[in-house]
Amino acid sequence: MRGEAFAKQISQGFMRVIIDVAMDYAVTQADPPVLALTAAEVAGQSVRESRLDIENAALRRAEGEGGIGERIWAFLQGTQLSLRYRATVDVERRACVLNSLGAEPVHALPDDVFTFVRPSRYCPSDLLAAFAEREFGHLQGGEKIAAMAHWIAGALTYSPASSGPATTAVDTFVSREGVCRDYAHLMCGLARAASVPARYTSGYSAGVVPPDFHAVAEIWLDGAWHLVDPTGMSSPTDFVVIGSGRDAGDVPFMETEKPAFLIRQNVAVTNDIPV
Repeated sequence: MRGEAFAKQISQGFMRVIIDVAMDYAVTQADPPVLALTAAEVAGQSVRESRLDIENAALRRAEGEGGIGERIWAFLQGTQLSLRYRATVDVERRACVLNSLGAEPVHALPDDVFTFVRPSRYCPSDLLAAFAEREFGHLQGGEKIAAMAHWIAGALTYSPASSGPATTAVDTFVSREGVCRDYAHLMCGLARAASVPARYTSGYSAGVVPPDFHAVAEIWLDGAWHLVDPTGMSSPTDFVVIGSGRDAGDVPFMETEKPAFLIRQNVAVTNDIPV
C-alpha cells in the first residue's frame, strides 16, 4: 500500500523531502565562511522544518541572490567549521512538457529576467551561439530547450573530479565530461546563446549519485521559470531549491576568501510521503 500511496503522491505533484547535511571544514581564522545551503521558500515548495546548527559560531543572515533563499555568514571562534543542517520540505511542483511551452522575444522579457540572457563568467554563451544556431536553430521555444537538454545528456559523460572551480560551459563543451555544475552551466549557456533566459539553480534531490549538493538549470518559458536537469538525476517534482543566480559564482554552497579544507561532508536526501 505504501508503494501505491507513493506513486499517487508523485502523480499529484506532491513530495516530502527530508534533508540532512553534516559538514566539517578547516578554515582560516577571521575568514567567516558564507553559506548558501538552506532550503528556500519559493513557489512550488514549502519548508516545514529547518534547523541549522554551527558549533561555536555567531551567525549573520542576509537575503540570497535575487531575493531567493538566504546567505549565512558564520563567525567562528576557532578554525574549524562544523555544522549540521536538517530540513523537511514539501515539494508541490509538477513536471511540465517543455515542448508545449513558448519563448518570449527578448524585448518583452521582464526586467529581472532580461539579465539571464546575457553571458556570465561560467556561462560565456556568446561563444556557443554558432553551435546553438547550427544544431538547434530550426526549433522554437520549449522544443528547442528539450532538444538541448537531450543533446547534453547524450554528449556528456558524468565524471566526478573531471572539472574544477574554474571550469566554464565552453570547457565542458570541449571536454564532453563534468558533474552537475558543468551540465547546468552548459544548459544555461546554450539556452542563452539562443536568446532564451536561463539561470543556474542549486538545491537538493534524492536521486543524486553520489549524494551531494545538486545543480540544475531554470529556463524562462511561457512567463515562468521551469527546472531542467540534463543529468536526469532530479525532476521538478522532487527538487528542493536553495538559490539561483547567473552561474555557480552566485550561489556556492560555501564561500571563503582563503582556502578551506574538507574534513568531512555528508549530504543525505530522502523522499517520503506524509502520514
